[in-house]
Amino acid sequence: MPSSPPTPSEVRTRWAEQNPGLDTSPMEVVALLKHATGLLGRAIEPLYAGAPLTAPEIDMLIPLRHATEPVIARRLAERLGLSRAGVSKTLAKLEQRGFIARTPNPADRRAALVTITESGADAVDALFPRQLATEVELLAGLGEDREWILKALSRLVEVMESRVQRD
Repeated sequence: MPSSPPTPSEVRTRWAEQNPGLDTSPMEVVALLKHATGLLGRAIEPLYAGAPLTAPEIDMLIPLRHATEPVIARRLAERLGLSRAGVSKTLAKLEQRGFIARTPNPADRRAALVTITESGADAVDALFPRQLATEVELLAGLGEDREWILKALSRLVEVMESRVQRD
């Protein structure tokens, strides 16, 4: 009879036993982050079946949707915690499909100014409220724990940002 895979704590213990000098302390935190990210992805995935955009593309368009002025890709990458190369690649696809426009930056020729187009805004307005409703349902059980979870996640992001090299 097949068994369940070991828990993150059990995996950490086994790694520590096999490799006594190996610091296994991040394993449980990272495993929980990956599990939560996977569950979130599974919950919103059906919303994007047949949609004109993917969930990661919507994530990139959301900060642009209500921006009062054009944004440069580097700032978007920083805001989203993504690599500049990944953001540039996604923006190129979004531009090709007419969801964003890039114009030369008069202050810096190396950095284009990015704005959302009307069709991009329409797509965000159609898809994002559905995603939010799914997220509301997914997180509804947090109750009073919501505030300390936000505080802990904010602290986690702060620590990680201080240690991730900017590309």
